[in-house]
Amino acid sequence: MLRKLFILVLSLFVLTTYAAEANGIEIIPRPAKVERGEGYFRLTPRTRLAVKGDDAERAVGAFAAKVRHATGYALSAGKAGSANVVSFVLDKSVNGDEAYTIDISHDRVVCRASRPAGLFYAAQSLLQLLPAEVEGSKTAAADWKMPVCRIEDAPRFAYRGMMLDPCRHFLPAEDVKRQIDLLSSYKINRLHWHLTDDQGWRIEIKKYPELTKVGARRNMFDGTFHTGFYTQDEIRDVVAYAAERFVEVVPELELPGHGMAAIAAYPHLSCRGEQLTPRVLWGVEEVVMCPGKEDMFDFLRDVIDEMTPLFPSGLFHIGGDESPRYEWKKCPKCQARMHELGYTKEAQLQSYVIGRVEKYLRTKGKTIVGWDEILEGGDLDTTAVVMSWRGEKGGIEAARQHHHVLMTPSSHGLYLDHNQYDPALEQISIGGNATIDRIYAYDPVPEQLREAGLGHYVLGVQGNNWSEYTPTAAALEARLYPRALAVAEIAWTPLERKDFKDFVRRAYGEGARQLDSRGVRQFIAQPAQPGGSTERVAFTDEVEIALEVPEGMQIVYTVDGSRPDAASPRYESPIRLSSTTVVRCRGVLPSGLMSPMREIWAERQALAPACRPDTVSPGLLMNVYPGNFRTAAALGSAQAAKTDSVIKKIETLRSMAGWLPAVDGYKDYAATAEGYISIPEDGVYEFRTLHAQLFIDDRRLIDNGDIFVLRSSPHNAQCALRAGLHKIRAVFVGGIFDGWPTYWNEGNVDFRPSGGKWQKIGADMLFH
Repeated sequence: MLRKLFILVLSLFVLTTYAAEANGIEIIPRPAKVERGEGYFRLTPRTRLAVKGDDAERAVGAFAAKVRHATGYALSAGKAGSANVVSFVLDKSVNGDEAYTIDISHDRVVCRASRPAGLFYAAQSLLQLLPAEVEGSKTAAADWKMPVCRIEDAPRFAYRGMMLDPCRHFLPAEDVKRQIDLLSSYKINRLHWHLTDDQGWRIEIKKYPELTKVGARRNMFDGTFHTGFYTQDEIRDVVAYAAERFVEVVPELELPGHGMAAIAAYPHLSCRGEQLTPRVLWGVEEVVMCPGKEDMFDFLRDVIDEMTPLFPSGLFHIGGDESPRYEWKKCPKCQARMHELGYTKEAQLQSYVIGRVEKYLRTKGKTIVGWDEILEGGDLDTTAVVMSWRGEKGGIEAARQHHHVLMTPSSHGLYLDHNQYDPALEQISIGGNATIDRIYAYDPVPEQLREAGLGHYVLGVQGNNWSEYTPTAAALEARLYPRALAVAEIAWTPLERKDFKDFVRRAYGEGARQLDSRGVRQFIAQPAQPGGSTERVAFTDEVEIALEVPEGMQIVYTVDGSRPDAASPRYESPIRLSSTTVVRCRGVLPSGLMSPMREIWAERQALAPACRPDTVSPGLLMNVYPGNFRTAAALGSAQAAKTDSVIKKIETLRSMAGWLPAVDGYKDYAATAEGYISIPEDGVYEFRTLHAQLFIDDRRLIDNGDIFVLRSSPHNAQCALRAGLHKIRAVFVGGIFDGWPTYWNEGNVDFRPSGGKWQKIGADMLFH
């Protein structure tokens, strides 16, 4: 009870920094028009439910079930518009297929829409007006009230999408359905389902069984295989589930590039026809489908014949991105096709593939959608929809050519596999920067199109989550939420109604509580250190630990060894320390929900004395150990095959295998480099590296052994050093770790004076 009181007090404090502008209207996305009245309508055991109009029942069935489950009230049938009745009425006078109105008075609730989709969205808004416990799994004792208000609402864009990628890491059908359920709550109405790629073919095609026998099985190089695909029955079930929630599923069949999984199953689809495997590395595969072969087109037609009946959507995504053309330049059949068609560039050949597929899909009643590369060869049919991902340039050019456009630029935060706040404190991502404020600031209609009167070509906006670094459903939810709420709001809410401060109030307040009630593992930022987070801080006299969190959050912390909670001190200014201390801290949302705990080890150190060897020579001594080692600890007593080779720079450790474009013919190894580093002057220095381990003066300063995909490291660390030579030892472990080869890392060790600029440790600093 006392803990709940602490959380309530803290929540009230945080909320004082954000005035409740909407006075209890917590809806996401923000409605087009809201008029707040006085008081509330309360659900009671005598409240009834009325549904009026053909096909209206399915629009509100989930709402009725949630309310009945959470409140325990029967919600028996009542007369629409009567007292103590929640009414959903189909009314042709409401303008817009997805528009709705809500009138809540003290004694009744009336929702109106011209189409069932509008009633569904009215129901989602009502659920957000109720206490968050309505989304819970248990019957709750809450004050089941909704504020008196009138809402008139309609979407800004017809297409409001999210893309899921089960190709790199498979997402079971039940998890896809969960995301549909969650996303539809925020009025997302398109699920772009990326079903085929180099690393996995994820849809059953009965005529080509090897697609799932071979193409859905990827070697993980740790003795296991990553597998999984959707049967056609599962596809039908997911599509039907989505339709009940007014979500249209848009499938994607990647062509002519990103097809390695299909080529592994049927080698004749490529130019060379060699037997290969699904791509086991991330990145872009050079082997693509062969447009010089007619049987490649036969294959695509057959696949389309089985896919199109499964997806009622009028849109069909054909990929078209990142298709290297090297093979086509060398392929006699491709060159013969180009000569036959009078082409001079391989880009035209790609357009030829897109054009043939577009014409065939048109016979199926489908309009193609493609990534913005489909513009490159020219001759693109104007019915094609262009999805602009490489910035806005492709979308702007497409609209000028009178194509409809979907905006999803990675450059503006719409790639949700990018970092959310501080990369050192998050799950591994592909990189980039997609903070929630950056997403929210994006306007899907670029200024150039608005000024040219071409804004109407923008159909909508979509967030994308590629799954190279999203291995589980829980990791996916931490990527999507709460950022998917920002995508929903820029897709739905009129531009003039957008207000980031109010969005944060809703998303971090009741919005966070609602997600929590649904068991969503939402991302809550841990406190970061300005200028870069460091988990081990060194100091010689005193130090100040400065912390920050995103706008709308607070920080609690402890320095006494206890775990911070709602009753812990609030961070208001840098924490001054003069003795070795562990700072434990957590970010706090206005809802009272907290981030995972973060520990910062601040150690008071004497300056470590420099070494004084009799003689030294430039460079470090390298030992190389052949074999597959998952961690530095696995090296154990392994025997080096190459000993005491002199290397000029630490980067050489990871270069013994050369660049790794494919996995044929390479062998894993580990390597160590030892010697001395010359420190320029007395002081505290911070180090970072993607190597497995780093030792300074025989002290293990950095150990990345707990990072399975070593693409970025959160384990920066500081130590206090006197000017002169200090022992250094770096350990490199080579291998393919869940699609990422450590041979692709830069291989350097960086350092900086505390608070200074990062620089690589250069050859002029290394000796043995």
